[in-house]
Amino acid sequence: MRRAALLLLPLLVAAAPQDWNARFKAIYSDEYAWRLHSFAQPEGPRGQRIMSAHLPDVSPQAQAERTAMWEKVEGQLATVPQDRLTAENRVNFAVYKGQIDALLAAQRFHEWEKPANSDSSFWGDLSSVDDKPLRSAQEYRNFIGQLTEVPRYFDQQIVNMKVGEARGFTPPKVTLAGRDGSIAMVANAKSAEETGFWAPFKTMPANIPAAEQETLRAEARKAIMTSVVPSYAKLLTYWQGDYVPHANPELAAEKQPGGAAYYRSKIREFTTLDLTPDQIHAIGLQEVASIHAEMLAVMKQVGFKGDFPAFLTFLRTDPRFYAKTPDELLKDAAWIAKTFDGKAATWFGHLPRRRFAIIPVPAAIAPFYTAGRGGDGVYLVNTQNLPSRPLYQLTALTLHESAPGHAFQIPLAAEAKDQPEFRSAGYISAYGEGWALYCERLGDEMGMYQTPYDRFGMLSYQMWRASRLVVDTGVHHLGWTRAQAIAFLHDNTALSDHEIETEVDRYISWPGQALSYYLGEKTIRDDRAKAEKALGPKFNIRAFHDTILALGSVPMSALNARVDQFIAEGGKGPYPDEE
Repeated sequence: MRRAALLLLPLLVAAAPQDWNARFKAIYSDEYAWRLHSFAQPEGPRGQRIMSAHLPDVSPQAQAERTAMWEKVEGQLATVPQDRLTAENRVNFAVYKGQIDALLAAQRFHEWEKPANSDSSFWGDLSSVDDKPLRSAQEYRNFIGQLTEVPRYFDQQIVNMKVGEARGFTPPKVTLAGRDGSIAMVANAKSAEETGFWAPFKTMPANIPAAEQETLRAEARKAIMTSVVPSYAKLLTYWQGDYVPHANPELAAEKQPGGAAYYRSKIREFTTLDLTPDQIHAIGLQEVASIHAEMLAVMKQVGFKGDFPAFLTFLRTDPRFYAKTPDELLKDAAWIAKTFDGKAATWFGHLPRRRFAIIPVPAAIAPFYTAGRGGDGVYLVNTQNLPSRPLYQLTALTLHESAPGHAFQIPLAAEAKDQPEFRSAGYISAYGEGWALYCERLGDEMGMYQTPYDRFGMLSYQMWRASRLVVDTGVHHLGWTRAQAIAFLHDNTALSDHEIETEVDRYISWPGQALSYYLGEKTIRDDRAKAEKALGPKFNIRAFHDTILALGSVPMSALNARVDQFIAEGGKGPYPDEE
């Protein structure tokens, strides 16, 4: 009897709550360390990392290893009873399980065989080095090491693309027109200085002796001209002569390999919600109608005498609404960002330490890039094709991409040192894009929109994201044509025709991503309305915002649960001294 009890003891200990937390931590710690290494992420202890000397291995063998690892982790997570975890670890589990599910879905549908779309690409990510500051001679040597690995990396990508091409798994052919421009800019370079890869070498840190700087520059020139430029030239030949001519002409994700299951996996990944395409389409149509009524009210406010299409034409063509120089656009964006700084303390108790720079989108990618994009330390503003960049939308764009949007939320998440790195460094589109879109609407409450036209620009942006629910499901589920998608945005938003075409191609080639914005924002707005109603005069907007941002990037179910907790605790934020 005593021996049986001793045998049973390890099982009882293993089931103790604190041990399940330790077990869960061991699972995610081991996998995340492996993941960083597998994707050749910066090396060294957290907070002291420097640029890796390598580019990731994307070969079929490496893909098989990733699939095996994540299938093993999937099985391990299935054994963890979530009710035995602490409240914080239940949130960690929801975030981590979502990551593993998305990574595995991508592996099972062989997403690596489609490493480019109309919006982004492996070569574009590689050449965008402006946001990768190099701070030491070792980091410069590591960067040069990456440049020497470009031939191997590109060859692996081309092999994968050929497999995808053979089975019809490519971006839809119509979305690839002109996307070879960013390849050609490097492929046709006559000197290293003509490429974006030279940017870090123009001005080097003073802590590197002058002689060593010249040695590093010489090594970089050699690597760029003997490894990088020929690799881009080889890719350009394949892209123009083989890949694009044989790309799949079908637009709908449901007509791609993987069919309806593939599209549903992308919906789940980007929205974290269990909604069908038909449900999302219906939500989109309802929200479009609601926003349209608000837009008509603004049109009436400014005294415009024509109909809605005429008002959109007026906004798209009147010179008063457009910057005349790139510097004017950049300076207006900077003024808007500083205007928010003066209001921040009223709406947020806890502010990020990290500042952000405002820089133009690099010329190599600007023609097919969005109007702006923000992140940790940077707000990119597209100054190419100024007649397509209306100033009446610049306030909404800036609130979304800089502060309190992406360049505010992402640093706050990174500063959460008490959270595991997979969470503080992760990004869930429904949360991140939903928050940034919420910030556009919040700008109305903050008094950021100085004219009715600015406010109409915000509403046009809201309409744009609501329209995405209609367009994305229309194309990928209901069989819409590209022309139908373009017409829907043209008739319902004040976006320029150039931006509409660029955006539609992005939705066609990146199924599901466009759904995250409005569904994420709607979740936040619905949760806020619930908290305001439940708490009444106890509701504190700064505490609410701090609560949302302290979470970091989480699935919508975790967001809902945290707001329920916020209500139950009487509206107390995570930083009581800052309320």
